[in-house]
Amino acid sequence: MTRATAALDQLPVRHALPGLTAALDAHGTAVLCAPPGTGKTTLVPLALAGLLGGPGRRVVVAEPRRIAARAAARRMAWLLGEQVGESVGFTVRGERKVGRGTRVEVVTTGVLLQRLQRDQELSGVDLVVLDECHERHLDADTVAAFLLDVRATLRPELRLVAASATTDAEGWARLLGDAGRDAPVVEAQGTAHPVETVWAPPPRPVRPPHGMRVDPALLTHVAATVRRALAERAGDVLCFLPGVGEIGRVAGQLGPLDGVDVLQVHGRAPAAVQDAVLSPGERRRVVLATAVAESSLTVPGVRTVVDSGLAREPRTDHARGLSALTTVRASQAAGRQRAGRAGREAPGAVYRCWDEAEDGRLPRFPAPEIKVADLTAFALQAACWGDPDASGLALLDPPPAGAMAAARQTLTAIGALDEAGRVPGRGLRMARLGLHPRLGRALLDGARDIGVRRAAELVALLSEEPPREYGDDLAAAWRRARQGGDGYSARWRTEARRLESAANSAGTAITAATANTSAAAHAEGAAHTDETTHISHTKAADEHAPALVTALAFPERVARAKGPGSFLMASGTAAELPDGSPLFRSEWIAVAVADRPVGSAHARVRLGAVLDEAAARRAAAPLHSSGEEVCWADGEVVARQVERLGAIELKVRPLASPGPGLVRKALLDGLAADGLVLLKWSQKGEELRRRLAFLRRRLGAPWPDVDETALLARADDWLEPELSKARRRADLGRIDAGQALTRLLPWATGEAARLDELAPERLTVPSGSSVRVDYANSEQPVLAVKLQEMFGLAETPTVAGVPVLVHLLSPAGRPAAVTADLASFWQGGYQAVRAELRGRYPKHPWPEDPAGAEPTRFTNARLRNRG
Repeated sequence: MTRATAALDQLPVRHALPGLTAALDAHGTAVLCAPPGTGKTTLVPLALAGLLGGPGRRVVVAEPRRIAARAAARRMAWLLGEQVGESVGFTVRGERKVGRGTRVEVVTTGVLLQRLQRDQELSGVDLVVLDECHERHLDADTVAAFLLDVRATLRPELRLVAASATTDAEGWARLLGDAGRDAPVVEAQGTAHPVETVWAPPPRPVRPPHGMRVDPALLTHVAATVRRALAERAGDVLCFLPGVGEIGRVAGQLGPLDGVDVLQVHGRAPAAVQDAVLSPGERRRVVLATAVAESSLTVPGVRTVVDSGLAREPRTDHARGLSALTTVRASQAAGRQRAGRAGREAPGAVYRCWDEAEDGRLPRFPAPEIKVADLTAFALQAACWGDPDASGLALLDPPPAGAMAAARQTLTAIGALDEAGRVPGRGLRMARLGLHPRLGRALLDGARDIGVRRAAELVALLSEEPPREYGDDLAAAWRRARQGGDGYSARWRTEARRLESAANSAGTAITAATANTSAAAHAEGAAHTDETTHISHTKAADEHAPALVTALAFPERVARAKGPGSFLMASGTAAELPDGSPLFRSEWIAVAVADRPVGSAHARVRLGAVLDEAAARRAAAPLHSSGEEVCWADGEVVARQVERLGAIELKVRPLASPGPGLVRKALLDGLAADGLVLLKWSQKGEELRRRLAFLRRRLGAPWPDVDETALLARADDWLEPELSKARRRADLGRIDAGQALTRLLPWATGEAARLDELAPERLTVPSGSSVRVDYANSEQPVLAVKLQEMFGLAETPTVAGVPVLVHLLSPAGRPAAVTADLASFWQGGYQAVRAELRGRYPKHPWPEDPAGAEPTRFTNARLRNRG
């Protein structure tokens, strides 16, 4: 009996295999839901490949991470009693161990994506397993969409399994279904032991994560919780942290532990460390891990989990042109996955570093990458597949339209797409490099100027950000990586060799014919070809190369100094450098990595290189423009001739005679920014606007809408021809707004003639006075009139059928009462007003029956004289 057969007899997945096989035979697709530890990742592929008996098939297993792909292949080979590369092999970026007899090949989703682009039929493969599909990585979603397309059009016999560690399988079942039927869902029940939850929030509130930043107080608390778990529990401790930096800081705070080994596992960890973590230890262990240990890896000996409650997810700030991983609260689903690691082999415990009350407020699932990540690479893959807008792809979530538009704009700027959205040969070469398209552009174009090896080394630096201790100067980081001596530099050398080989295969080796050709001019047809703006291959020494490659990758991040340590990127984002940075006093820099600190409106440069203007102009050539700019600034029309690189102004001179159309637009922008108060508003004009607002609210069309937005939208209808004659702010102040408003009256329907009837300026009251109506309140106009002038009037005056709100004034003109129902006031409220004011104003009439009294503007004496 082989180890694999023995393991199969012990693991719960054995009960699911018959149902999975039957589902695939009947439908060709299936969803396998199996908790971690059931054999989903290792035994199911062996069984489906016929390595445990049955018909032989070639199976490809796609894992989201390199560390998981290697570990799964090693485990399967060990179960078969073989070496990796025999029946089971793996392929990850930069490493391949596959033999002629390989029946199960474990690959990363990125590798499978590249393979599908080269061979859409996936020749020789009978079945594909998409492992950990619940994590919703962008590459995995893309691979699934491509495979479903292949099944529908080229190879209906290709079998597909979506394997998930959670039971949230409905979406995948619909996606993998056919002819209106969902794909079968096969479940394997786990045998997890009970896990006790210990709520262990920090003793004092900690600041929430922001960007890549994690409050040091939380990391101190996590380290203390690990020590507590070691004291209170038996077995190994697995601690989840968001990233490599946090792992290092917690490891430093733990320090040497008596009889306990501290191991760090993450995607960058050396293979020897990964192997050590995945094998039982001779001593007790604390394993500090990123999310890679949630479901992709099994760490033996773990009885306790300490969960920081944090994770890293990709985010894109389109407004600032910054894309990066950001620290977020881990979802409830991730919390369950992490806690389950403590109960794999025996009863265990999870220490959660947050309060129980917070748990219900956490997101249920992690955000799908397609909704939050930079989609430039996805858009290029979709375009290469023949579906540029991805509308025909079977995706669980459609890509956001704004993110796709930004991605296509980037791809066009770097020459990966043509203006019609097609993929030229250059774009195909970028897509096959296994890099983000920006870095692919930097490798292809940079190789022409500085040589393939230099370009490959620098792109390798940009593809995996150097450790913080390397500093923020890319040139210095390059020199340090070349010196070697640490794990990062070893990984960097491997990736640089891979990229050098890939670049040479793409046909970018330097030749005498291409050495003096501007890569950007060749790619975009927009670069400056003057010799003074071109860095030739012989001139581009090492000090120029880092900035050139960075600017080629991120042209919108070329930045010019506004002052020491303060820069403006071509994207319009302000960026700052800390005191003491080697780049602090540079005139130009190329920004490779930036983020935004808590409470800051500016980006913070974390990695960059000194640049010169010539290289900036060439690398960011698509952003170069020159022309007349007329705008509204600081309350006035400003006209200039400007040469710019994106938001960076290179040369500026005053413009004496700007075009009338540009001036008119600037004046409209000024009206929008500062308001219509810039026009000349007489009292009559303001009253007309209020009367029209009342009629619009009361009667609707054809009476015009006269709020700010509506009037600006109809500037052509009421501000011409005066607006087109204006040249500056003072000219706006000469436009009679009230007179101009009359152009909006509904003359065509004849309603304009009824303006004074429907919304009169004045109303004649019983005393004979003509009193102005106040339309400030568009719901109910106000008539302010002395009380004695309304004697004898029982009906409240109306305008356009709306009773006015009568403000009855004392003889001194002060408010005495407010009513919209005069008849009721005379019968009730008047007596109280009379009692209060009769003694104060004895010379004025205060009859007991105001409804029958004579209205008057005069005192009693004048009334007697008139009589």
